[in-house]
Amino acid sequence: MSRFWKIVVLVVAVLVVGFIGMRMLGGGKKGDAGTTAASAGKEGQDRNAGPVPVTVVDAARQDVPVYASALGTVAAMNTVTVSPQVGGQLISINFKEGQEVQKGDVLAQIDPRTLQASFDEAAAAKRQNQAQLATARSNYQRSNSPEYRQYVAKTDLDTQRNQVAQFESAVAANEASMRAAQVQLQYTKVTAPISGIAGIRAVDAGNIVSAGTALVTLTQIHPIHVVFNLPERQLPDVRQAQKAGPVTIAALDRNDSHVLTDGGSLDVVDNQISSDSGTFRARALFNNTDNSLWPGQFVNVRMQLRTIAGGVVIPTQAVMRGPDGEYVYIVKADSTVAMQTVKSGVEVGDSNVQITEGLKGGERVVSEGQFRLKPGSKVTALKPGETPAPPTDAELKAAAQQDKGGGGRRGGGPR
Repeated sequence: MSRFWKIVVLVVAVLVVGFIGMRMLGGGKKGDAGTTAASAGKEGQDRNAGPVPVTVVDAARQDVPVYASALGTVAAMNTVTVSPQVGGQLISINFKEGQEVQKGDVLAQIDPRTLQASFDEAAAAKRQNQAQLATARSNYQRSNSPEYRQYVAKTDLDTQRNQVAQFESAVAANEASMRAAQVQLQYTKVTAPISGIAGIRAVDAGNIVSAGTALVTLTQIHPIHVVFNLPERQLPDVRQAQKAGPVTIAALDRNDSHVLTDGGSLDVVDNQISSDSGTFRARALFNNTDNSLWPGQFVNVRMQLRTIAGGVVIPTQAVMRGPDGEYVYIVKADSTVAMQTVKSGVEVGDSNVQITEGLKGGERVVSEGQFRLKPGSKVTALKPGETPAPPTDAELKAAAQQDKGGGGRRGGGPR
């Protein structure tokens, strides 16, 4: 390529670069102008916007109970599998499945005839030995009397005395046999060792049972236990609550929707923390007079540890979360809002929360509608459940005229 054409190409490149630069500078100015216009329009809209309707509540002061919650399992205080202590034919079942029985009630009857015969046999042997004992005693007393002692050899006298002792021992053995037979005979009536609910029977009447055959399981439900686990970080609070007095516990259903029974108390705290789960086990005791708890049932346990006197309480939805932590909008006397940093504590019921820092009792807090707010916004305070009044005709006309004026301004201007 000659020098002339090199110069031509260089000139063309310089012209192209200059043209592109001018276009970029012109577009940037135009964009800045558009941005400025948009910002001015937004500021005008903000200035013309009316108060924002929001729901406002007062921060209340009240005593706040502090709870520890956990999932628990209902456990029977005593569970006994009833078995006969003697064998034989089961001739009757004297309970209904699911029935509440009392301690000492007869649950079943085993055929007593064989054991009754053993008792009668021991009684007959006792009477026989008693007769022989009476004869031996008479002979010994006669031989040992002063008028006959000189005619009886000392050896015979010793023999008679030993016979008396022998028959006395035989009578004592017979009495022991009678008592053993009596005990066995009593075992033919199977009685309830505890008060509780009878489960489903394992054997029907007419079967031959032996000692140890399971008949039915009794479960004591008055009172009843609830066993639950808590994280180890709560152990100091639980121990402190124990020192202060009885710790009250309520049992709720699995959904925490309602209380099943609230008359429980902390019974015992286990003596070690599980190294696997980092939890410790505790047990609550309930009277359960209304049978609201049943063995094996899962419940939510709510244990009251202490009470915060005069805590500041607001609705949970009033607390917002931002990059710097939790905050609320408080309504000032001039109906504008300000952002207030707070620190929430324990939950109060299902819809409130206790505030530990940042609020005082009586301050007005926005609980609904705060997503439309920013610091300094003008608001219309509404009570919970209250709705804003509909706009009047004059307000609607003014808004329509404002929209038209704004549209003219947006649409006008030289192109």
